[in-house]
Amino acid sequence: MLPTSLSPVHSFSLYSPSLFPFSPFPSSSSSSSFSSSSVSLEPSSHRLCSLRLYNNAHLRITYKSNGLKLNCSLKEPLKVMISGAPASGKGTQCELIVRKFGLVHISTGDLLRAEVSSGTEIGNKAKEFMNAGRLVPDEVVTAMVTARLSREDAKENGWLLDGYPRSFNQAQSLQSLKIIPDVYIVLDVPDEILIDRCIGRRLDPVTGRIYHLKSFPPETEEIKARLITRPDDTEEKVKSRLEIYKQNADAISTTYSHIMKKVSIDGNHPKEVVFEVIDSILSQVQKDKETKMKLGKSNQSTSVQDNWRGIPTKLNNIPHSRDIRKYFYEDVLQATQRAINDGRTRLKVEINIPELNPEMDVYRIGTLMELVRSLALSFADDGKHVKVCVQGSMGEGALAGMPLQLAGTRKILEFMDWGEYEAMGTFINIGSIGGKEVDEQDDLFILVAPQNAVGNCIIDDLRAMTDAAGDRPVILINPRLKDLPASSGIMQTMGRDKRLEYASSFENCYFFRLLYYAGTQYPIMGALRMSYPYRYELYKRVDDPSGKEKYVILSTFPEKPSTDEVNDAFEGKPRNESKKALGFWGFLSGIF
Repeated sequence: MLPTSLSPVHSFSLYSPSLFPFSPFPSSSSSSSFSSSSVSLEPSSHRLCSLRLYNNAHLRITYKSNGLKLNCSLKEPLKVMISGAPASGKGTQCELIVRKFGLVHISTGDLLRAEVSSGTEIGNKAKEFMNAGRLVPDEVVTAMVTARLSREDAKENGWLLDGYPRSFNQAQSLQSLKIIPDVYIVLDVPDEILIDRCIGRRLDPVTGRIYHLKSFPPETEEIKARLITRPDDTEEKVKSRLEIYKQNADAISTTYSHIMKKVSIDGNHPKEVVFEVIDSILSQVQKDKETKMKLGKSNQSTSVQDNWRGIPTKLNNIPHSRDIRKYFYEDVLQATQRAINDGRTRLKVEINIPELNPEMDVYRIGTLMELVRSLALSFADDGKHVKVCVQGSMGEGALAGMPLQLAGTRKILEFMDWGEYEAMGTFINIGSIGGKEVDEQDDLFILVAPQNAVGNCIIDDLRAMTDAAGDRPVILINPRLKDLPASSGIMQTMGRDKRLEYASSFENCYFFRLLYYAGTQYPIMGALRMSYPYRYELYKRVDDPSGKEKYVILSTFPEKPSTDEVNDAFEGKPRNESKKALGFWGFLSGIF
């Protein structure tokens, strides 16, 4: 067997006359079949080899007596975990997931039965505990799951791990073995619905079929007469099982909070509607993996988002520690680099934490400049010529001036330490905003907090600059481009609609905002984060029993969520349920 590394490209030629004494293309003398994932060539007169390009972008070659098979799928296999309380509909959704995405369905219950019936070493160990009426130890179950995941079908097609891990220790064992999912789906169903589903279930002892007295009654009176209630489907036992499930789910959430996707289900949603939500989540995760593959990222990262460590805590304690500031600088940098590598040219970064919010305290402008310096130096290290731009004075006469939080910014930038390699003046230069600021040697532009002021609009200068920059990236850091009232004598070359349309042409490559109760800055209730090319993630801040705080993901969104969507997620309501922006979260209307 000969392993050969290949670059993750969309198309390539694979032909060596010494290795293959034939042309690997369709001809009259060779039959061929093509699909989106494989090419099969079968010349009859040569000893040929079978080639399979696995999803980790390695080529395996084995010889066969006849036939050449080239499987060149560039899709990354999905690795999915799904969790749900008893009667949440998890089994039904697993069937739909497998049918749509072709994943290998792995259930620990099925594995145990198969191992025991096969008489394997693991099965015999499990049988000893089961016969003694004891739970099978975690290490036995984990070994069984690991062995199943190591099979070729799971590696090639991806896997769906159903209902496992069920405890914190099991989750940590999988982590230590580098068994890490791309996404952790949780089916969130209200207790009253779960209880109703369980106590209404009936088992047909003849066929083994499960019925429900309300939602899925038996077809005939004869079947109805022989139905029985399973011993664990009483209300008392269901409530006990739910409590155990919740305790375990809370413990596991700390391990997978950064990739958790919660799917809220009410009693009126048919299985097809629930699956539409899951389908959307998995399709987005698949797209994200393919995007990373195009960008040449490692396929072995510990999460979908480049080893992202989760949201840091104690963000209301200012000044922030150097570690927290560095965390955000790196988070912004990674997202911006991904967007630029993907060909995006009109970008904006919006980050609102106390240490980076000059609107709350003008002295925070120094931290914002530190973020700008971090971005500029990183791009300069890659050999790019970066121009850092700060808007100058706008208006004339009594209207001349600039926003307070930008006063002195240019001087701060000039006196900052730009490293010992004399990057400033060579690879990094400081300028203003406008078409005349664009020089031929500039590769990209970082604009510091461009904003409109009453009576003056930065849009005209900004538009002139982006026109002159052409396809070179322009990155806005914390822009404020909302339309403000004009003053007499100040004319705009664009109408209001055009200005707003232009402002919206910049897409977020990074977004982070802390969420508070209305009219307060304490306590932090949650956060909204987006890092290109991933979805918007809504988090809730919670205090764990040890007194430490953590951020638990509530929901994800393909676009920036509205106030209503944020409200509904915090209140646990389905997304399609309309709601006015009132109450504690009403203030978000003015933010989003």
